[in-house]
Amino acid sequence: MSSPADLLTSRFGDGLATGPDLAAAAESAVAQALVPLRGQRPDLLCVFVCGDDPAMAESAGIRGMEVAGARTAVGCSAGGVIGAGRGVEEGPAVSAFAACLPGVRCTPMRLELVHTLDGAAITGMPDRREDDAVAVLLADPFTFPVAEFVRRSHDDLNGLPLIGGMASPPRGRRSAWLFLDGHSVPAGAVGVVLGGPVVARPVVSQGCVPFGPSMTVTKAEGNVLLELAGMPALAKLEQIVAELPAEDRPAAVRGLQIGIAMDEYAEEHERGDFLIRGVVGADQQRGAIAIGDVVEVGRTVRFQVRDSSAADEDLRELFTRFRAQGGPVGGALLFSCNGRGRVMFPSADHDVLAVRAGLDITGVAGFFAAGEIGPVAGRNHLHGFTASILVFGTGEA
Repeated sequence: MSSPADLLTSRFGDGLATGPDLAAAAESAVAQALVPLRGQRPDLLCVFVCGDDPAMAESAGIRGMEVAGARTAVGCSAGGVIGAGRGVEEGPAVSAFAACLPGVRCTPMRLELVHTLDGAAITGMPDRREDDAVAVLLADPFTFPVAEFVRRSHDDLNGLPLIGGMASPPRGRRSAWLFLDGHSVPAGAVGVVLGGPVVARPVVSQGCVPFGPSMTVTKAEGNVLLELAGMPALAKLEQIVAELPAEDRPAAVRGLQIGIAMDEYAEEHERGDFLIRGVVGADQQRGAIAIGDVVEVGRTVRFQVRDSSAADEDLRELFTRFRAQGGPVGGALLFSCNGRGRVMFPSADHDVLAVRAGLDITGVAGFFAAGEIGPVAGRNHLHGFTASILVFGTGEA
């Protein structure tokens, strides 16, 4: 007789295959992902393809969906893929994720940017239902306004969480391949809305550790911070770095970021309470620093450091918190920045191995994204250098 744990793990599977024959690799990756399902038809299949040849990449995405026979299937081309405990960057490879989600409503979506007499508009988003839980979004950044769509999504989609990433095109192609229910989609965005009795929670690791105090922005112009806590912003930064232990200063300078507090009413602001943005420049004459977002006067900010050690620590702490909340975990979709992998860590396998170990699961697949989508403090954002993860629990709400 199967135990509850056996039944849970039999709902999720992942696979990865490499080689120049991408269609064959797709068949192999999907076959691997289906093994743990023990003959059950998947309700959701995700296929991710990395390869230089546009025609072969398209064929592989379609073929992977054909052999699975899933009720809903989505996917895209990417600069690297993740599955079977491995990450493969740049070389020809296909990864797959399969899930049985009893009773869960999987509504596919194909979004397009259209131009009308009244201006540009997005079409294809399903009507919002009260029990919609989360949507997976895979977007082509060359033909779809990802940043604007994500920025407006909280209001336009009534708070529906989005998780996913931006696809990358095969070499020689001006847009990424997107895949939906056995067909290739040449532009826009695709995805699936999960509703009904679904347990799926986003985990977004921005890979940073805060340092120094939380500060109020006392003077700013657009994305330029002129004063922090009443001091010239650059002088304040230099003061904070000087107060760090000598051994920590080089990392703070190399990996300097800034966090914008999402909840101004919180008594304390710690890791996970900030939206991370880059520090992109400094103006010695004005004593100012420029960051990768617009911050209004009165907002709370805190400097952050991002490097391999901080990113690894952030993932481990997030998973510790997640598991402390209880409930069994069955599988996960992982959208890791293409600036992580071997650029940040010794191995492209780092993030997938961290997810598998941190959540004690094996069904983990995804891709290296050109920008990651995920909520921070209840609002959707487009990130960089982030691991955005959709963690699936049991099929009972």
